[in-house]
Amino acid sequence: MTEELDETDWSILAEVQRDGRIPFTELGRRVNLSASATTERVRRLEALGVISGYRADVDLTRVGYAILAVVRLKYPGNRHEPLRRLFGERTEILECLRTTGEDCYTLKVAAGSMAHLESIVDELARFGSTTTNLVYSQPLPYRGPMTPPR
Repeated sequence: MTEELDETDWSILAEVQRDGRIPFTELGRRVNLSASATTERVRRLEALGVISGYRADVDLTRVGYAILAVVRLKYPGNRHEPLRRLFGERTEILECLRTTGEDCYTLKVAAGSMAHLESIVDELARFGSTTTNLVYSQPLPYRGPMTPPR
């Protein structure tokens, strides 16, 4: 797939990841394309599935989620559907990665209080043993790739 992306595509991806609401005229100015050529490039990247969506970054503290935690889950079973159903029901579970190693899942969880976090972890513990780490700060928030792989 990366061979289909040229330097301009990567520049567009970097800019759109910095600001998903950037107008095509401004985006085109930054990547040295006309607005129509920029629109065509972005639509192509969307059609290829390279750009899979747009989202708002919400400040968790400002909406009442003062606690951020990383919960690792050892899941001994092989029936993952009940756990995945819980992911859909508990919107406090912000992200889930299925991993190799001792833990099967690594979850990013937001909670309004320690009691709230405890209730989420208790629900997760029905599926296996958990380890919870509280997040002090996020020196590098999520970002997507800005350059081609080496």
